[in-house]
This record gives sequence, C-alpha cells and structure tokens, in this order.
Amino acid sequence: MLKIEIFSSPGCGKCGHAKETLRKIADEFGEDRINWREVNILEELDYAVELGVLSTPAIAVDGELVFTSLPSAKRLREQLASKLGDG
Repeated sequence: MLKIEIFSSPGCGKCGHAKETLRKIADEFGEDRINWREVNILEELDYAVELGVLSTPAIAVDGELVFTSLPSAKRLREQLASKLGDG
C-alpha cells in the first residue's frame, strides 16, 4: 500500500484542486492500495521542512517528496501506477 501525503496551506486554491485530483485517482486505484492524508504545513512545519517542501501543494509518496508543485492528473496517475507496479 502506498502512503501519499499532500502538503497544503490554508487558503491555497491550488491545494484544493490537488486534493480533489488525488482523491479521484486514489479512488481509481482503490482504498486498499493507496492511503493518503492531508498535511497542513502550518501544523507540521518541521516535518514539511524535513522532506524539503518549499511550496504548496507538494506531494510525497512513502515519505519521499515526489512533486514540489501541482502535477497534471496524468503525471500523478502515472507516478502512482509505477510505484504500485501497474505501469
């Protein structure tokens, strides 16, 4: 199972879009294969800095920062499929 973390900040318009995109893609793969959570960088700043998050939205997969900005849905889907061994 992949552990996905989406780093966001309050009032970030792109973050809302990123969360919706991730939610749809996670649903496609199934809850049994992808577990994701939202990380508010204001509440978990030390963790975000530790991973190298410099702006939001950012996406980490299994504790590794993979996207430092909003990826296209296609690119996100391809990356997750590759990590799951589907691609």
